[in-house]
Amino acid sequence: MTRPAPDRRTGPGAGLPAIRQRTTLRDRVLDLRDRLLADPGFQRWAARFPPTRWIARRRARTLFDLCAGFVYTQVLAACVELGLFDLLRAGPQTVAELSERLSLPPPATERLLRAASSLRLASDRGGDRFGLGELGAALIGNPGIADMVRHHRLLYADLGDPVALLRRGGRGTRLSRYWPYAADGDDGAERPESDYSALMSASQPLIAEEVLDAYPLGRHRCLLDLGGGEGRFAAAAAARWPDLRVMLFDLPPVAARARARFRSDGLGDRADAVGGDFLRDPLPEGADVVSLVRIVHDHDDAGALRLLGAVRAALPPDGTLLLAEPMAGTAGAEPVGDAYFGFYLLAMGSGRPRTAAELADLLRAAGFRDIRAVATRMPLLVRLIVARPAG
Repeated sequence: MTRPAPDRRTGPGAGLPAIRQRTTLRDRVLDLRDRLLADPGFQRWAARFPPTRWIARRRARTLFDLCAGFVYTQVLAACVELGLFDLLRAGPQTVAELSERLSLPPPATERLLRAASSLRLASDRGGDRFGLGELGAALIGNPGIADMVRHHRLLYADLGDPVALLRRGGRGTRLSRYWPYAADGDDGAERPESDYSALMSASQPLIAEEVLDAYPLGRHRCLLDLGGGEGRFAAAAAARWPDLRVMLFDLPPVAARARARFRSDGLGDRADAVGGDFLRDPLPEGADVVSLVRIVHDHDDAGALRLLGAVRAALPPDGTLLLAEPMAGTAGAEPVGDAYFGFYLLAMGSGRPRTAAELADLLRAAGFRDIRAVATRMPLLVRLIVARPAG
């Protein structure tokens, strides 16, 4: 009787049977690459050899940035919490001036400013003076980013033990208590509806601009925006197309805030907001185009399919669905979909990032056809899929 060779591995996999599987040529090439990159001797050679030196340095910098990324985000969080960018907006200032305005000791102020300058959030102007950096200036132009930075305190707390988060999922996390549809019966102590709807509203204008530039709504008569929050997207659409009626459907307290926005924007005669739960309640009828903006990725497959089926039933045969959200596998933005949203939605306890192909599969299963991607200028922020009901 032939006895298996002993497993000489140590560590977490010790004692487990070896995994046997068919390997492809691509697997063998990548395995060879990985063995070379992991070899200390090859690493030292690559760092000395002129043609590969820049690659080795860039890889070392990338790996260090992964290790230090949490510190970088906390530097940004400190700048936002202290209002540093608003102070620097007035022009370059000395460490002493900023120390007084920030209520920080001068050494701590200088430490923060140098850290922010290294991240291009601030800039060292010389002579003990610091001004805005290019990323700090861009953040001022997008106030929704600062709101997200403040909101990330909840995510940071949930990621304190990432392995525990992976094992338990989103149960009992702070983010699951913040979002109402992920709370699963929790009292929602982390988030009154005004908080989460205001958060989404602050980040919506740029998203709305991307979607509405990619897909003009001029040929439609009525838009239904599902999960539309305080109405930023619907109001932006109505402002662009004066003949377009808009409806919004969201949880009752949020819909009330949307109605107030529509009144303040002078849209009361052609905009309405209806309160309800789009996973349980009938959807408003009469729209020939329905938008789901950053909604589907918040739900697991069963909930997403139920939502898409409800949209399919509410649309007329010639209707259109706009599905807009960041997507996994986006070229050049892979970490956004798979790393950031993957772990954010895990901590939230609901949903997952999906590729455009996976979303198309869900749409077909829900009864849609003519499914096509429409390019946006900034796919890192949002991508767009357009679909029609199947006959």
